[in-house]
Amino acid sequence: MPKPGPVRIAVDIGGTFTDLALMRAGRLEASAKTLTTPADPSQGVEDGLRRLFDSVPPTAVSDVVHGTTLVSNALIERRGVKTALVTTKGFRDVLAIGREHRYDLYDLFLQSPEPLVPRRLRWEVDERVLADGTVEKEPDPEEVARLAARARVEGVRAVAVSLLHSYLHPENERAVGQVLRRELPEVAVTLSSEVVPELGEYVRTSTVVANAYVLPLVNAYLRRLKERLRTLGVTAPLHVMLSTGGLAAVETACAYPIRICESGPAAGALSAAFSARQSGLRDSLAFDMGGTTAKACLVENGQPLLAREHEVARVHRFARGSGLPLRVPVIDLIEIGAGGGSIAAVGPFGLPKVGPESAEAVPGPVCYGRGGEDPTVTDSDLVLGYLNPNFFLGGEMALDLEAAERALGRLGKRLGLSAIEAAAGVHRVVNEQMASAARIHAVERGRDIRRFALVATGGAGPVHAWGVARSLGIRTLLFPPSAGVASAIGMLTAQASFELVRSLPSLISAVDWRQVRGLLTQMAREGTQRLTDSGVEASAIGVAISVDARHRGQGEAITLQLGAELKRDAAPQVAGAFERAYERLYHRRPGGVELELLTWRVRASGPRPRLLAGRPASTGKSALKGRRQVWSAEAGRFVTAAVYDRYLLRPEGEVRGPAVFEERESTVVIGKGGGGRLDRFGSLRVQIRG
Repeated sequence: MPKPGPVRIAVDIGGTFTDLALMRAGRLEASAKTLTTPADPSQGVEDGLRRLFDSVPPTAVSDVVHGTTLVSNALIERRGVKTALVTTKGFRDVLAIGREHRYDLYDLFLQSPEPLVPRRLRWEVDERVLADGTVEKEPDPEEVARLAARARVEGVRAVAVSLLHSYLHPENERAVGQVLRRELPEVAVTLSSEVVPELGEYVRTSTVVANAYVLPLVNAYLRRLKERLRTLGVTAPLHVMLSTGGLAAVETACAYPIRICESGPAAGALSAAFSARQSGLRDSLAFDMGGTTAKACLVENGQPLLAREHEVARVHRFARGSGLPLRVPVIDLIEIGAGGGSIAAVGPFGLPKVGPESAEAVPGPVCYGRGGEDPTVTDSDLVLGYLNPNFFLGGEMALDLEAAERALGRLGKRLGLSAIEAAAGVHRVVNEQMASAARIHAVERGRDIRRFALVATGGAGPVHAWGVARSLGIRTLLFPPSAGVASAIGMLTAQASFELVRSLPSLISAVDWRQVRGLLTQMAREGTQRLTDSGVEASAIGVAISVDARHRGQGEAITLQLGAELKRDAAPQVAGAFERAYERLYHRRPGGVELELLTWRVRASGPRPRLLAGRPASTGKSALKGRRQVWSAEAGRFVTAAVYDRYLLRPEGEVRGPAVFEERESTVVIGKGGGGRLDRFGSLRVQIRG
């Protein structure tokens, strides 16, 4: 990451909107929101940048940070390139076999996601590395060359190489990769030992295949984006948000595109965590609801929880285990529901159903007036009075209330309800759906969600946060300023970082600590080099070590944070960390079971950027804009709510619900029994008292 300059810009491409934020001297100065252009997402970025450049010249920009859902969308929609897999003889069907786990034990017609590589493009090499890393047979270069010739005939554009136990002995994979790269110079070749050198044959193969599948797509997109930036006169370097919430150079994203799979949503969690820390909330639920989906993340001690693995392209949206597993570090996000553009329909039991289909940016919700015909969550929010048809995007985009009412009237007729009742049903269904998913997410991690505060971000998040919090039993809500572009703001709070992993399975009594220390030194050196290549001063880089550990014979491991270095007597350090982590999770620990260490991790991080909180400007104008009728779920009818200009609120004044707070990027809705005030950082903190 480059040295701090006068102006930094962040860009987040979502399914419906592309959000941009501009920071000058550490303070958020401007933002923009444009409709995403699915055919070429970089066009939407250019449209937004041109708006920002009305107030600042392109040459003043010192850094551009970018996050996108391009990778996850390509995997979900199967829009990657034609990919082949080269694997060890006898392991051709690893992708089809998957895991023994069934995500639904009682479904006789269980569906699993189709492998990204069909069987005819899964090829074997007669080589073998044993489980202890011993080489039994090296690959034959002539056999690999014949596979390269076959790839040319098939028109393959990417090849993934995943050989047995390559995380212990990568030389066989490197030899195969060398031949493929020589014979296929125009084809993207990806090795599992470079992307994910971890044990677990199926998930390692799934990850490297996904990386190869999207690699040419991501490279082409980032190349187009850099060209657009140059055309606009921006000479600043471009950095990309990783799924862990760190920043990396474009070259890293091009080599490991699978690491940016959740870059946009990760930035939203970072933004929520930043706002919560500012406002003195240590533990919070980051709730980000945009135009296409809603996601949630638990934040403890001011930091989002991390996961070692996540899924994409699920057969059943909320069924864990029904998607493609990716073994890459990621902020522990969960998709908990629909977005503003999600389509409402009649479900199988004659009740309102929301999503997973979305109107997206094109044609968009009915009220956008761009050709949409099916009612969406945004149409329902408009009909219920939560949105101002004349102040959407600050008045740039007028919403068609009558068209939304007609669409919901058609839905209501099929449900036996009025248009208002149908809209209220859609709003309640989506709130309950999100609350239920968030509750399960917390329970699976052993947390009581009622002790968390809810931090609402995204264009639709602040509209639905009240209903979601009430369903969860959460009493404290926080609404940061400019919540509609929170993901873009989150990118400006991120630090440059990169995580390296290497599996070295061993019982703790048999660990070769000299080998481990050498491995950690090598990983730290590589991580530091990646950051210095991105412009970070070597003296400003910190290193954190962790290890995945489990009881011998267990299936799941726990990631233990060990600090910056191993102590001289490392075994007690690791054992003590495991005991504390295990008891915190399960409140007990079986005795007499030896500890097994699986995978070592090193995270190299640069300094966190300085971001100043924007205080509300002191003005004599009243924040009260007027009053209007809004739907109250508690009362089951319309009630009169005060409508405030969010930009004119002052910290000293307390507000009570029902009330609506309007700003350019989003709208905050609080119901009866809610009361709060603006804090000195510009966040609206609300308590549910009823």
